[in-house]
Amino acid sequence: MTVDLEPLWLTFKLATITTAVLLVVGTPIAWWLSQTRSRLKQVVATLVALPLVLPPTVLGFYLLLLLGPAGPVGRVTDALGLGTLPFTFAGLVVGSVIYSMPFLVQPVYNAFEAIGARPLEVAATLRASPLASFVTVALPLALPGLLSGAILAFAHTVGEFGVILMIGGNIPGETKVLSIAIYDHVESLEWAQAHWLAGGMVLFSFLVVLTMNLLGQRMRRIGHG
Repeated sequence: MTVDLEPLWLTFKLATITTAVLLVVGTPIAWWLSQTRSRLKQVVATLVALPLVLPPTVLGFYLLLLLGPAGPVGRVTDALGLGTLPFTFAGLVVGSVIYSMPFLVQPVYNAFEAIGARPLEVAATLRASPLASFVTVALPLALPGLLSGAILAFAHTVGEFGVILMIGGNIPGETKVLSIAIYDHVESLEWAQAHWLAGGMVLFSFLVVLTMNLLGQRMRRIGHG
């Protein structure tokens, strides 16, 4: 029995890049949501949370249309000489960032909300700029939320299937991630290979939940302290 390890590496690569992009993009969104009084707040919050209730195949289908050669984004990327994103690794990253967005934004938003106004007001009295207050006060205080969001986003990306299948297909070395590889093995009645990969996913999921529980316990202790 041989187990192809390439999907493992591709999955790790996808989850790492997706989490990094989400930290850069999602953290400012969470900060804005926690601070703004704009009427658009609920609209933006709903759009961010939409992947939680939207069927993955539906999201993947519309991303396929949007990023495809006839879609507005596809026409732009094609005109720039980048080609189209569907059925490429870059397309998987775009789909994964959108699909895992709420798993990072929500914990980070909750962490920013828990800070309250007092620390930022103190920073303002010391003549700290809004950017300096964000970097030196808000981010350090929200670190547990950032860690929780990063862990959840990484784990969610590892387990993706529907969006990946719709926008990436099953191209070895390019879009064939772990979840697709398990599906392939089951479809081919290769139970032993499927067991190895699926068992690894079960262990990974257990460790993620355990880490989240330990992190939550530590946050509660810090809060009581």
